[in-house]
Amino acid sequence: MADGAWYNTRMKLKNPFLTAGYAGADYFCDRVDETKKLIAAIENDRNVTLIAPRRYGKTGLISNVFARLPSEYVGVYLDIYSIKDLAGFTKALANVVFGTLDSKVERAMSVLAKFFKNCRPSATPQGDGTVKFSFDITSDNAEASLKDVFEYLKARERRAVIAIDEFQQVREFPEKGVEALLRSYIQFVPWVRFIFAGSRRHLMSEMFVMPQGAFYQSTQIMNLDVIPCDSYLSFSQAFFMSEGWTVDAEVFRRLYRRFDGVTWYLQAVLNKVWETRTSLLDDAQVDRAVVELYEERALIYHDLLLAQNEASQELVVAVARNGVVSEPTSADFLSANSLRGASTVRAALKDLVGKDLIYKTDAGWIVYDRLFAEYLRRDL
Repeated sequence: MADGAWYNTRMKLKNPFLTAGYAGADYFCDRVDETKKLIAAIENDRNVTLIAPRRYGKTGLISNVFARLPSEYVGVYLDIYSIKDLAGFTKALANVVFGTLDSKVERAMSVLAKFFKNCRPSATPQGDGTVKFSFDITSDNAEASLKDVFEYLKARERRAVIAIDEFQQVREFPEKGVEALLRSYIQFVPWVRFIFAGSRRHLMSEMFVMPQGAFYQSTQIMNLDVIPCDSYLSFSQAFFMSEGWTVDAEVFRRLYRRFDGVTWYLQAVLNKVWETRTSLLDDAQVDRAVVELYEERALIYHDLLLAQNEASQELVVAVARNGVVSEPTSADFLSANSLRGASTVRAALKDLVGKDLIYKTDAGWIVYDRLFAEYLRRDL
């Protein structure tokens, strides 16, 4: 099962608006078409590239797909956002692959001995009947160990779906040619399908859409959009009504627009409102929930702002103040926000984009973390 699918879905949750994990279809909003498309791709032996900014619900969608796969498939989930090199990637991949596909210690140890000749693997039985694996993988044996993992997958002959989240991170690895190396292994494991999920659209496009990319034309491309407002409204109203409460449609629509329909922020605000055990009837309730959310993170946001150079601080505050900025280097924007010259702003913009603090949407540039933007606007 995917990471996050550990809930006992037979139990009713006290708060139905999850901000982490997956608790089954009853607590999962919409994504009916996306789920069908992913399952169809898997069953027809197509790998998929899933692209969406963070907090749009990629992990939840993957969990929802895993929960609906035919019984002959096994779902394996790996988030590589914090992984820095090929050795770390190989170790993490080996851990989740063996931990999911082999649970019996005796078989696992024989398999490890047979396939992992380039590192020193070990397996430790856990109290819940699972096995915890560890691998001595270093930069010196990472490439050979990665080959071992794929040799195992090839020999295992079991249908599996491996979802690798934040896949664009492989571009940050110091080793050269990682993308080409992975594709060379992946294409020879016909019974394993891959979902390559990523949040940096331009990097994912370079890898999978552009002709020079190592994965060019090797996957089905799927861009994940926000859940439609009416679908989210119906989903929310059903839970509130089950407790005898209501959700005012116009208040919800203003909440939806405030956070551009991004799943995590809607869930976080609704989670806070639900905690009050009342109907959602006015904007003041939303405001109180938003303030509570960013105040919980105030120290982090304070330190995050101070960690930027002066030009970057000024720019991120200006973008937050304006909400969406179509031309950050335009004379009008610079003058209205008392910013320095265009070249200074251009350098600050590059710096902030590289740190995932500012993001370009179809409408223009925004502060990536909407709660951080709310925090920066709090005294305006």
